[in-house]
Amino acid sequence: MNGVSGTGSVVGEEWGARAARSRALAVLRVRGRALGLAVLPAAVAVVLYAGGVTGHFTGAGWDTARWVVTVLAVLVLLASAAVALVIARARPAATPTVELAETAAPDLYRLVRDLADRLGVPAPAAIALTPDCDSWLEDRTHRAHRHLHRTSGGDGAPVLVIGSPFLWWMRVGELRAVLAPVVAGTGPAAHPDIAAARRFVRGLDAAVAVPRTPGLDPVRRLGAQGVGQVARVLLRACRGHAAEMERGVAAAGSERAQAVDYGVRIVAQEQVGLAYAGWDRLLTRVALPAWRMGRWPAKLDAGVVSALTELSRRDRLADGFSSRLGERPACDLLEEPGAVDEATSLLAARLFHGGPAAPGPDWAPVEWSQYPEEVVDRKWRTDAARLHQALDGLGVPGTGDSPSSDDAPGPTLTRVMAHLTTARPEAGAGVGASTGAESGTGTETGGEAGPGDEHGIDADLDAGRDEHADLGEHDDLTDLNEHDEHDDDPVNPAADALAGALSALVAREEAAREARVAAAAEEAARTEEKGSGTTAPYVVSGPDGPLPLFPLQPPRTGRDLLADHVTAMVCCAAVDTAEAAPGLDWLDGPALLVGGERAADLGPRVLALVEDGDPEPLRVWLRRTGVRPEKPVRLV
Repeated sequence: MNGVSGTGSVVGEEWGARAARSRALAVLRVRGRALGLAVLPAAVAVVLYAGGVTGHFTGAGWDTARWVVTVLAVLVLLASAAVALVIARARPAATPTVELAETAAPDLYRLVRDLADRLGVPAPAAIALTPDCDSWLEDRTHRAHRHLHRTSGGDGAPVLVIGSPFLWWMRVGELRAVLAPVVAGTGPAAHPDIAAARRFVRGLDAAVAVPRTPGLDPVRRLGAQGVGQVARVLLRACRGHAAEMERGVAAAGSERAQAVDYGVRIVAQEQVGLAYAGWDRLLTRVALPAWRMGRWPAKLDAGVVSALTELSRRDRLADGFSSRLGERPACDLLEEPGAVDEATSLLAARLFHGGPAAPGPDWAPVEWSQYPEEVVDRKWRTDAARLHQALDGLGVPGTGDSPSSDDAPGPTLTRVMAHLTTARPEAGAGVGASTGAESGTGTETGGEAGPGDEHGIDADLDAGRDEHADLGEHDDLTDLNEHDEHDDDPVNPAADALAGALSALVAREEAAREARVAAAAEEAARTEEKGSGTTAPYVVSGPDGPLPLFPLQPPRTGRDLLADHVTAMVCCAAVDTAEAAPGLDWLDGPALLVGGERAADLGPRVLALVEDGDPEPLRVWLRRTGVRPEKPVRLV
């Protein structure tokens, strides 16, 4: 074994390779059994005809048997040929990637070839990038892939797919150590039995999806469903062998790669986990709000470095990781890192959100320096406008609609707080508290709180704890059941109604956006079909837009939407009436900067208003930061 030192490595590699080959033969035996079943009626027919010619099987009964078996053999052979044709012609799934030509990354190609020479395995046919924290080998020798990808394995070798965040966060030595076990997998992949078994499994997997192909007429769809059932049975028969085969291939590659930078690989694996954590936070907290606003960050991979540097500054467990930034980054192996970063960022928006394939008027790139103004501020004001639109739909009066009101007309935070505030009588106040609330001196009127409000809030919390303690002294099960039924009632009905109105508004806006995108895609497909004369692919939609293969978050609930919109309204009021500004937190996304520092204590106070109808914590925060809720804010 070339490039392997140590008896243990040789034994481990030999064991993994032999296990992979034995499992590949098991997969091929499944294919052989299926072929044997397909030709079995024809073989029986041949035996019957041979017996008739030799005079052993004569008579009317044998003639009938020959005709029946012959018809059955013809039908089975035709069905088998159709299944085999569909499996052979079905296009296996291919990961969307950014293709890297050798002219765009000559140093990276040189590094991979040198690594393959050290491992004693064939070099990958090409290199491609994916916006994910993973790397693998992908077979693109199928003729359908050759039309879709320029980086296809024309000589039979697989394509090396590298996660783009690795290139920006890892150093050159770390990238070489991480890629070593992946590149070592090209050795087992070149074995004829393993390659044939992989082609068979990929064909079965593609044939299972054939019935879901759009544009099939009822007869062809019925036939496709039959083929899909046969492929599903065969796939179940060889699934376990295929999984064990891949484990053997991975074990052989890992053992072979231990001879290359083993010490560096241990450190590099830590960077893989760290890069994955930073990439996930960057997508869900930073990129997703921009994508929902019709903007896509053009330098996501560079943002990973900033996010992980911020993480190492905050977290002592990550301390020291940023000191590696003085070494040569792996992105220096690219000729134009900026262009590659922009291409992978656009692909990430397509995969995780379903954005268009190309920039346009409603789908424009945004630089990180412009993110606070073009994304954060615009998002807040759009959400605030939608919140007031929902209030208008519920018939909630504005703050300046009443003749006796001193508030300025327009969208104000006071209007939102007054609608979400519920009556909360103070503990121990008795009838006097209720009378004061009715006369307009309580917290429900939205008036200014006195200097002892914070002590009053603590008293309410203590009273609530005493109430729960007294509840534990009751022995009557009827009282406990009545208390449980009371807990099931909505705490803030006004918030529930507003959340439902917001959910309906967001659903209508998303449906309208989906219709516009689908109409544009259909028009483009119709134009392409006229030019090429082929049937254009069908447009599929998902929860966050067309074709999000990997949606980042589940649909938000009504309460989550309401909390986000109220927070946006508070931020708009802070920006317009106080010394606040929109900002970007690399780990948490859009942030409100008050006095140059992030306001991290706003979320619980908004939740107190939304969940419990209690405005006092938010009013205390507004007074402390100097925000004037009675002033109208500027909306989109």
